[in-house]
Amino acid sequence: MKRKLSIWRGLPGAAALLAFAALPIVTRAQAPAPSPSAATGTGKVHGHVINPTGANQTSGTVSLSQDGGKTSKYTFQVDANGDYKGSDIAPGTYMAVFRQPDTPPDKMVDSLDGVKITAGEDTLQDIDMSRKAFIDKLPPEEQKQLEDLRKHNSEAMKANEVIKNLNVDLRQVMQDIKDADAAAATAAQQLGASASKANIDAKAAEIKAQKYGDAETLMLKDTQLKPDASVLWVQLGQAQVGLKKYDDAVPNLKKALELEATAKKPNIAVQGLANSELGEVYARQGKVADANQAYADAAKVNPTSAAFYLRNEAVIFFQTNNGDAQVAAANDALKALPNQSDPNAAVLYYIIGQGLVQKATIDPKTNKIVLPPGCADAYQKYLELAPNGPYAADAKGILQQAGSTVSSSYKAGKKS
Repeated sequence: MKRKLSIWRGLPGAAALLAFAALPIVTRAQAPAPSPSAATGTGKVHGHVINPTGANQTSGTVSLSQDGGKTSKYTFQVDANGDYKGSDIAPGTYMAVFRQPDTPPDKMVDSLDGVKITAGEDTLQDIDMSRKAFIDKLPPEEQKQLEDLRKHNSEAMKANEVIKNLNVDLRQVMQDIKDADAAAATAAQQLGASASKANIDAKAAEIKAQKYGDAETLMLKDTQLKPDASVLWVQLGQAQVGLKKYDDAVPNLKKALELEATAKKPNIAVQGLANSELGEVYARQGKVADANQAYADAAKVNPTSAAFYLRNEAVIFFQTNNGDAQVAAANDALKALPNQSDPNAAVLYYIIGQGLVQKATIDPKTNKIVLPPGCADAYQKYLELAPNGPYAADAKGILQQAGSTVSSSYKAGKKS
């Protein structure tokens, strides 16, 4: 199970509209009323409203007036996308007036003259308040405020573009690691049923090296682009653990934890993954105490995944043939499980049995294996939970050699 992380950040203030003072309506010469011949039929109008920052204006109204804005003959709502539209408009020439929701009726924010409505036609009339003519009318302090906001938004947009690309890379890394985990199955499928185990293992190692290598390359690049993102460092470390570049992985995993320690909103998934990857490094290096502490930290910071982390600890100690450590880790993992009789717990009992059997002795009188306390019970529990599991034959064979009665529904296959 590999968790997906994201570092998406919103764009702060991108669509913010400064509190520009509404302009008083100035009496102007009225446009001529439409002639009787032009009044036959009606027209439409539509357009887009841009606020002074250059972003979509997401509220307000656009009105059509023929008396300089003092009264509105038609009024249309601006939607969340900055668009407006209207119909059933008498043909003629109008002034388009934009008002914010709190603009007094006798004032306006912006206006455009000469909007011609023709019967049977849909007139396009945008209102762009980022145009120079509008900005030049603003008081100096508001122009300065607007310039600062534009600069901030420009920088934020650039940063968001970088983050967008980083998220694409993160999704690719997640897939690469998933593919690396499935390397054995992929190799077997590619080589076919007649392939030898040695060839399958070699192919699987080749797939893992490629996938982890690709992930490392992406994260080496991305940690330089955004060095304050803990998720990038933990993914880099995870890829390097997969490549067995332990000396490279450790400082990168610690870097992720250092960033998390000062984060305003810590990410427990990142912390759990970083600690568990450190635990794997230490376990494979034979540093049992350090490994135990790292896995314990992972379980503590992300308790919902505690059983997962501790199970991995037991598996890795099993892979490194550290009997005492694997027994202790498997017992800890079982304690973290809500139900120790869950079929998914079977492998933990097998790991306990395999760790304890290393201390088995031979009875010189009977030449039978003498299992240490708890060993037979662990194998029996494995067979109870997974009577036809991948290690069932091994567990039953050891019990039989020790003269124990196998109390499970396991049935050995016929010998060919």
